[in-house]
Amino acid sequence: MENQLIEQKEKKSYLPEIDLDTKKELAKIGMTASMGITVATSMYMKTKFMKRLHVVAGVALVGFSYWHHTLYQPSKKKTKKSCQK
Repeated sequence: MENQLIEQKEKKSYLPEIDLDTKKELAKIGMTASMGITVATSMYMKTKFMKRLHVVAGVALVGFSYWHHTLYQPSKKKTKKSCQK
């Protein structure tokens, strides 16, 4: 009984579920923004703040790129192989 209550509480989410197309768009927007910041900060690398911002934007670009890549992978579904003779 307690386990069921705990599972119900864990499943309760306050954020709405985001569909796949929206996630893809968010990943593209994130990649574009972080690439723009990386390019813009590359011209002003004399200050310590710009150097740090450049590195953070580069790391964000890698993260958004990885997220974008994983969104386009086929879902892993178990398929049963039928015995055909």
